[in-house]
Amino acid sequence: MHMADALLSPAVGGAMWAASAGTIAYCARKVRTDLADSRVPLMGVLGAFIFAAQMINFSIPATGSSGHLGGGLLLSVLLGPYAAFLTIASVLVIQALFFADGGLLALGCNIFNLGFFPAFIAYPFVYRQLVGAHQTRARMTMAAIAAAVTGLQLGAFGVVLETVASGQSSLPFSTFVVMMQPIHLAIGVVEGFVTAAVVSFVYRARPELVPSSPGACSAGSRPVRGVLLAFLAMAVLTGGMVSWFASKDPDGLEWAIGKVTGKGELPGPTQGIHGTLAEVQRKTSFLPDYSFRKSGETGKEGAQPAGQGKDKGESRVGTSVSGVLGACITLAVALLVGFLLKKRHQSA
Repeated sequence: MHMADALLSPAVGGAMWAASAGTIAYCARKVRTDLADSRVPLMGVLGAFIFAAQMINFSIPATGSSGHLGGGLLLSVLLGPYAAFLTIASVLVIQALFFADGGLLALGCNIFNLGFFPAFIAYPFVYRQLVGAHQTRARMTMAAIAAAVTGLQLGAFGVVLETVASGQSSLPFSTFVVMMQPIHLAIGVVEGFVTAAVVSFVYRARPELVPSSPGACSAGSRPVRGVLLAFLAMAVLTGGMVSWFASKDPDGLEWAIGKVTGKGELPGPTQGIHGTLAEVQRKTSFLPDYSFRKSGETGKEGAQPAGQGKDKGESRVGTSVSGVLGACITLAVALLVGFLLKKRHQSA
C-alpha cells in the first residue's frame, strides 16, 4: 500500500506531510514521558522485524494480487500507539530514502495511512475493546483480525481519497474504491493471524511486554534478552533468506490500479516538485527496489525493477543485502530515536 508520487498533487502530498509531521511531534512528546526506558530496545528490534516482514509479499489466491504485513497494529499492541507510530515512520522513511519503496512526496501519506489508522483507531477502539480484560488466544486472534482489517480498510480508503483529491490521475472514485477495499480485506485477515501469532509468542514468553494484557505486571519464564534476540534473528532470517520467496504478483494498490486502468503503474509529472523529488530519491536509494542498481536501469520512483537484467543468484544476493542492511539501519534509527527522546526527558 506504499503510494507513488505519480498519484499525488503537491498540495495533497504537502498536507499529508504536515499531518504526519504533527503526529510525529505529538508522539515524540508522549514517548519522552510515557515509554519506559526498558522498552526502547524493543522499538529497535520490532522496527527491524517489520522492515524485513514488509519485504515478504504473499499471494492472494484467485486474484493475481499479493499483500504484505503493514505492521502498525503489531507495533501498537507491543509498544503502545505512540512508540508504534514513531517506529513505523522510521521504517517508511528508510524504505523511501534508501530503497525507493514509496515516493518522497507520498511519504506523508504512507506514514499516515500505515501508521495513524492502526495505532490510533484500530488498536484502541477495536483491538483493546475486543480482547478485553481476560485475554485468551481465541480472543486475541479475533481482536487482531478485526483490528487489522479495520486498519487496512481505513488505510486503503485513505489512499483512494488522497488519489482522487489530487486529480493527477483519471482513476474514478467509485471504481477505484471497489477494487481497493476487498483486496485489502483479504490482506487484513492474513495480517491479523500473523499479529495474533507474534503477540501470543511474546505474551507466553514475557507477559509484561504486552501492555494491554492482564498479565502485564508479571514476568515470564524467558529473559527479555531472549525475546529481543528472537525478533532480531527473525528480522535477519526474513530479510536475508525468506525474502527470496516473496510473491512477484502486484501488491493490492498496484493490482487495483491495474484493474481500473489496465496498467500497474501510472506515469507521473517529470517537472516541478515531482521531478526534483524523483532525482533526490534516485541519488539516495543505493539499493533501489531492494536490489543492486545497474547503470541505465530505472524503475518505480527511479528504482531498478527487481530481477530484470540479472541472473537469479545476483538477484537473490541483492535482496539479501537489502533485507539485512535495511533491518540493521532500521534497528539503529529506531533505537536512536528512542534513546534520544528518553535522554532528553531525563535531562529536562
